[in-house]
Amino acid sequence: MEYEEKQKLLDQRYLKMALIWAQNSYCTRRKVGALLVKDKMIISDGYNGTPSGFENICEDENNLTKPYVLHAEANAITKVAKSGNSSDGATLYVTSSPCMECSKLIIQAGIKRVVFTENYRLEDGINLLRRADIEVKHVELEIIEDD
Repeated sequence: MEYEEKQKLLDQRYLKMALIWAQNSYCTRRKVGALLVKDKMIISDGYNGTPSGFENICEDENNLTKPYVLHAEANAITKVAKSGNSSDGATLYVTSSPCMECSKLIIQAGIKRVVFTENYRLEDGINLLRRADIEVKHVELEIIEDD
């Protein structure tokens, strides 16, 4: 199997895992999952939610997302920083394209590739990543049968 075909298969699999990880989120409006992968190893994971020690309620009484809810990408990046691992050169798999704030964190964390499946309503984050020469890939999930 050639490299590009193998990479496409890995991208699909990691995105499916991020989609499963998103189910851990307590947020009701939207569930987002993220995986940080380096040298074919998952070095961190995250999903959107409130900071550690806070109640697991993401929306207020008007069903608006509380301002302190962390995005999946931010959770994965801060988790890897806490672990002592390095995200330098890693790939971030995320179920939704990153916003501007998360894109700034991605750049600063040294992540070199971002693969996502759903487009976020704003594209400014994706544009910033491309400006920073980070490879950005939108992948439609497909059902792949194993042999």
